[in-house]
Amino acid sequence: MGWTVIKRKIGRAGGFKERTARQREWDQKYGEGNWAIGYIIDGEFVLQEHAIESIYYQSYVEHFEQHPEDLQELIGLAKMLRNPHAEAPTGVDLQVPAIMNYLERNGLSLQGDEVVDIGSWNGQCSHPISIRLSPLTISVTGRPGMTLEKFWQSKKCLAIWEDDM
Repeated sequence: MGWTVIKRKIGRAGGFKERTARQREWDQKYGEGNWAIGYIIDGEFVLQEHAIESIYYQSYVEHFEQHPEDLQELIGLAKMLRNPHAEAPTGVDLQVPAIMNYLERNGLSLQGDEVVDIGSWNGQCSHPISIRLSPLTISVTGRPGMTLEKFWQSKKCLAIWEDDM
């Protein structure tokens, strides 16, 4: 049969301890390997690891295509990228890998001298471009008016695997 969504809007992943506790709970309730986190995209359940490519990465591709000046500024300014939000609460970093993948796939590299935050933490950021490239600002692909962060957090769902009997 396949994946059946059993809960929508499961919220933020949380820190390492919170994520691990939730995963243990789901392992006990549904069986290890029988549940997955994902998104409904075009009416179909898509595993989170696939949505990272089709939604998260693609949103940055579209941003850089629409705002080449941000790409040029980033390349000229940064020697390294970091996500201060992911470091602080032991969160998950998706934006830095998405941007680094974009650079690599397009034969580009960072050439600057600065450590540039992608996003902010407690209202602090390293550079103005930190906010422009934050998932709180980036538009999500295919959904005008919605930010990447809002989509990623509000559309996340839990599914279980159901076999044909």
